[in-house]
Amino acid sequence: MTGTRAAGKKAQDSISPLDIVSARQLAETGMPDLREALTQLLPSLTIPTGGFDTGAMTDSFSLRGLSPNETLVLVDGKRRHTTANLYANGGPQQGSTPVDIDMIPMAAIDHVEILRDGASAQYGSDAVAGVVNIILKNQDHGFHAQSLSGITAAGDGFEQGIYLDGGAALGSRGYIHVSGDFIHQDHTFRSAPDLRTGTKVNQLLGQPEQTRESVSVKSGYHITEDIEAYATATYAHRYAESYQNYRTADSLNGYPGYQAMYPWGYSPLETLNENDWEVTAGLRGTFRKWRWDLSTVYGRDYDDIGLRQSANLQLEKDTGRTPSKFDVQGFNNQQWTSAFDLSRAFHLRNWPHAINVAGGAAYRFESFAIGTGSPDSTYGSGAQALAGTTAGNAGKFYRDVVSGYLDVETHLTKNLQIDLAGRYEHYTDAGNTETGKAALRYDPWKWLGFRATISNGFHAPTLAQEFYSSVSLSPTAARGLIGPNSPGALANGSSRLKPERSTNVTGGIILEPIKKLHITADIYQINLRDQILPGGNISGTQAISALQTNGFTLPPEAPSWAASSVSTNWFANVASTRTQGLDITASYPTRIPNLGQINWDAAININRTRLSHMGTNAAGQPLLSAQGVAYITSAYPRSKMIWGGRFTSPDGKWAVGLHEIRWGQTISQLTYYTGATNSGALSNTDFLHFRNTPKFVTNLDITYRVMPQLSFTLGGNNIFDARPSRVPDGNRYLGVPQYYMSTSQLGMNGGFYYLKANITL
Repeated sequence: MTGTRAAGKKAQDSISPLDIVSARQLAETGMPDLREALTQLLPSLTIPTGGFDTGAMTDSFSLRGLSPNETLVLVDGKRRHTTANLYANGGPQQGSTPVDIDMIPMAAIDHVEILRDGASAQYGSDAVAGVVNIILKNQDHGFHAQSLSGITAAGDGFEQGIYLDGGAALGSRGYIHVSGDFIHQDHTFRSAPDLRTGTKVNQLLGQPEQTRESVSVKSGYHITEDIEAYATATYAHRYAESYQNYRTADSLNGYPGYQAMYPWGYSPLETLNENDWEVTAGLRGTFRKWRWDLSTVYGRDYDDIGLRQSANLQLEKDTGRTPSKFDVQGFNNQQWTSAFDLSRAFHLRNWPHAINVAGGAAYRFESFAIGTGSPDSTYGSGAQALAGTTAGNAGKFYRDVVSGYLDVETHLTKNLQIDLAGRYEHYTDAGNTETGKAALRYDPWKWLGFRATISNGFHAPTLAQEFYSSVSLSPTAARGLIGPNSPGALANGSSRLKPERSTNVTGGIILEPIKKLHITADIYQINLRDQILPGGNISGTQAISALQTNGFTLPPEAPSWAASSVSTNWFANVASTRTQGLDITASYPTRIPNLGQINWDAAININRTRLSHMGTNAAGQPLLSAQGVAYITSAYPRSKMIWGGRFTSPDGKWAVGLHEIRWGQTISQLTYYTGATNSGALSNTDFLHFRNTPKFVTNLDITYRVMPQLSFTLGGNNIFDARPSRVPDGNRYLGVPQYYMSTSQLGMNGGFYYLKANITL
């Protein structure tokens, strides 16, 4: 069980808050992938409203209103590698390179364990907000197939998912389980009319189109009665396309080649061709009552980013060639972790309770590589929408991580248990860290328990945050994100990134006031210091100079744009925050004679983050604008509530699920694009205080089991088609993005209706 090293403990006895989500619960949500399914079930978990550029094509999630980088993801208890695709656009996810859990086949998942507590001392860095442990199926028999087809209320965004898995025995000593997913989703289109044309020709706002194939193989074999060899492999391929801002036909005046190619203008498409795989192999067993586990995990994510329907105007002007496709960026992330873990329950003569002692050591190699774009993509100011990476901003970067931990768990009395853990980690680039955790649980009666934990955490800057650089080009603006150690950033006051450090405190109660009514309530506080986000925003000639120093060439017309139309920043330790919150869960089954049973459930998360310290640059200026402060303090919902129930008929043929989700408000500071403000449009100091009001979402599904092996489900998520609050006209770039994407509240797609079929053999 996640959160303890002792064998045989049950989730209901956990010292730390723990959610267990089964494969059946995931399937009942009707969502096509793991991330969206968990969002329907867990109030403390949120996903972005949407995304722009390449960041829209990698799936991320957040726990307790903190960055995706602050959640550690495990697969069968082993650290999972992260994506190579950094989210570079503004918002609460900016700078994150999370584990993309949707690259793991849904069909392979047995259950998911979500530890809502700091656990860096137990599992290593990144476990600041919590730990998500994905447990894969290991059945040695059976076959299961599922088909899911769905479409949005607007009639777009068609999705098709096919999920297959089955197991077989390897003689009498082993098993193998193979799983695979195929998922395709079409674009959705949520843009408002473009001010330049008065039409919806600009398709910027909407979900990307993507096709994803994934497969996993898990196996184990007992070499002897006490030694098991095990192995797991996952592979996923994704191809995705994301629309960029429309370029008018007038912008091609003077470029005859592109005028002939795009007589009505064009909308560049950023593309992602991604290959993600991970292999785990190990031996585990027992020796003289010691449980031991020797393992190695190698994971790699490679992202080839390109452009379609684009142009390099300078290239056409100088050479007469008119390419429309470009290879612009390549990112490669690798992690190789080898670990040895030991644990044993000791029974001392003068101590009536077992003392479980666990410890281990691990070595991890990490690398991050940035590839150059093709010559056509970097020529002059580069390809429209996204310039290719130049040689000066490419490279390969490495680091080593060594760690060791000790964990002791026992009962002080029959009803009082304690867990103490400590860990040491050394990063060759970020230095040393020591983390610890102390946890207590007291159960005075069977129906009442109390628990509390205190710990500190650690998150080292990622290699991507240290070295990533790029420039995104809009029709009338350019935005850069450059490495903090690059010449352009150093010349403007950048400094070396420090690790993020945290202190976590939680306290909770477990209550069963009447039989089968199970209630938990936990309060928490997370103090996060030296949080890493882009800071040091500069614009105008200062930004142009910094970008040119780093080898980027801007369009010839850039100096004539408004001063704030060209901007850049870099990653920095921008601020310290305090996050406080409350989690409550409740479940209760009701049996209705002769009609069936209803399983009721309710859960709520209340969460608030405040700024406790603002970082400054060398000149004493704050590193964050009011907009940046809003990204980390109010872009996540103030609360999220989920309540409802599932009815099952006595013969099991019918099942009906009905749940309501209330998303709390988010507060954003919006840029002005048109209209008069105190400082003018595109101001870096004057923003609109925008409230995205609370939203209610209703989910309904009806299942009919034709026979024990076959069932059909008709359902809808957000059946009344709720949408985010609309952004005022003056705060939309070119008038297009009518919903604000840089939050983690309700998604912009609206209602989703689906038909699902399940076959189990």
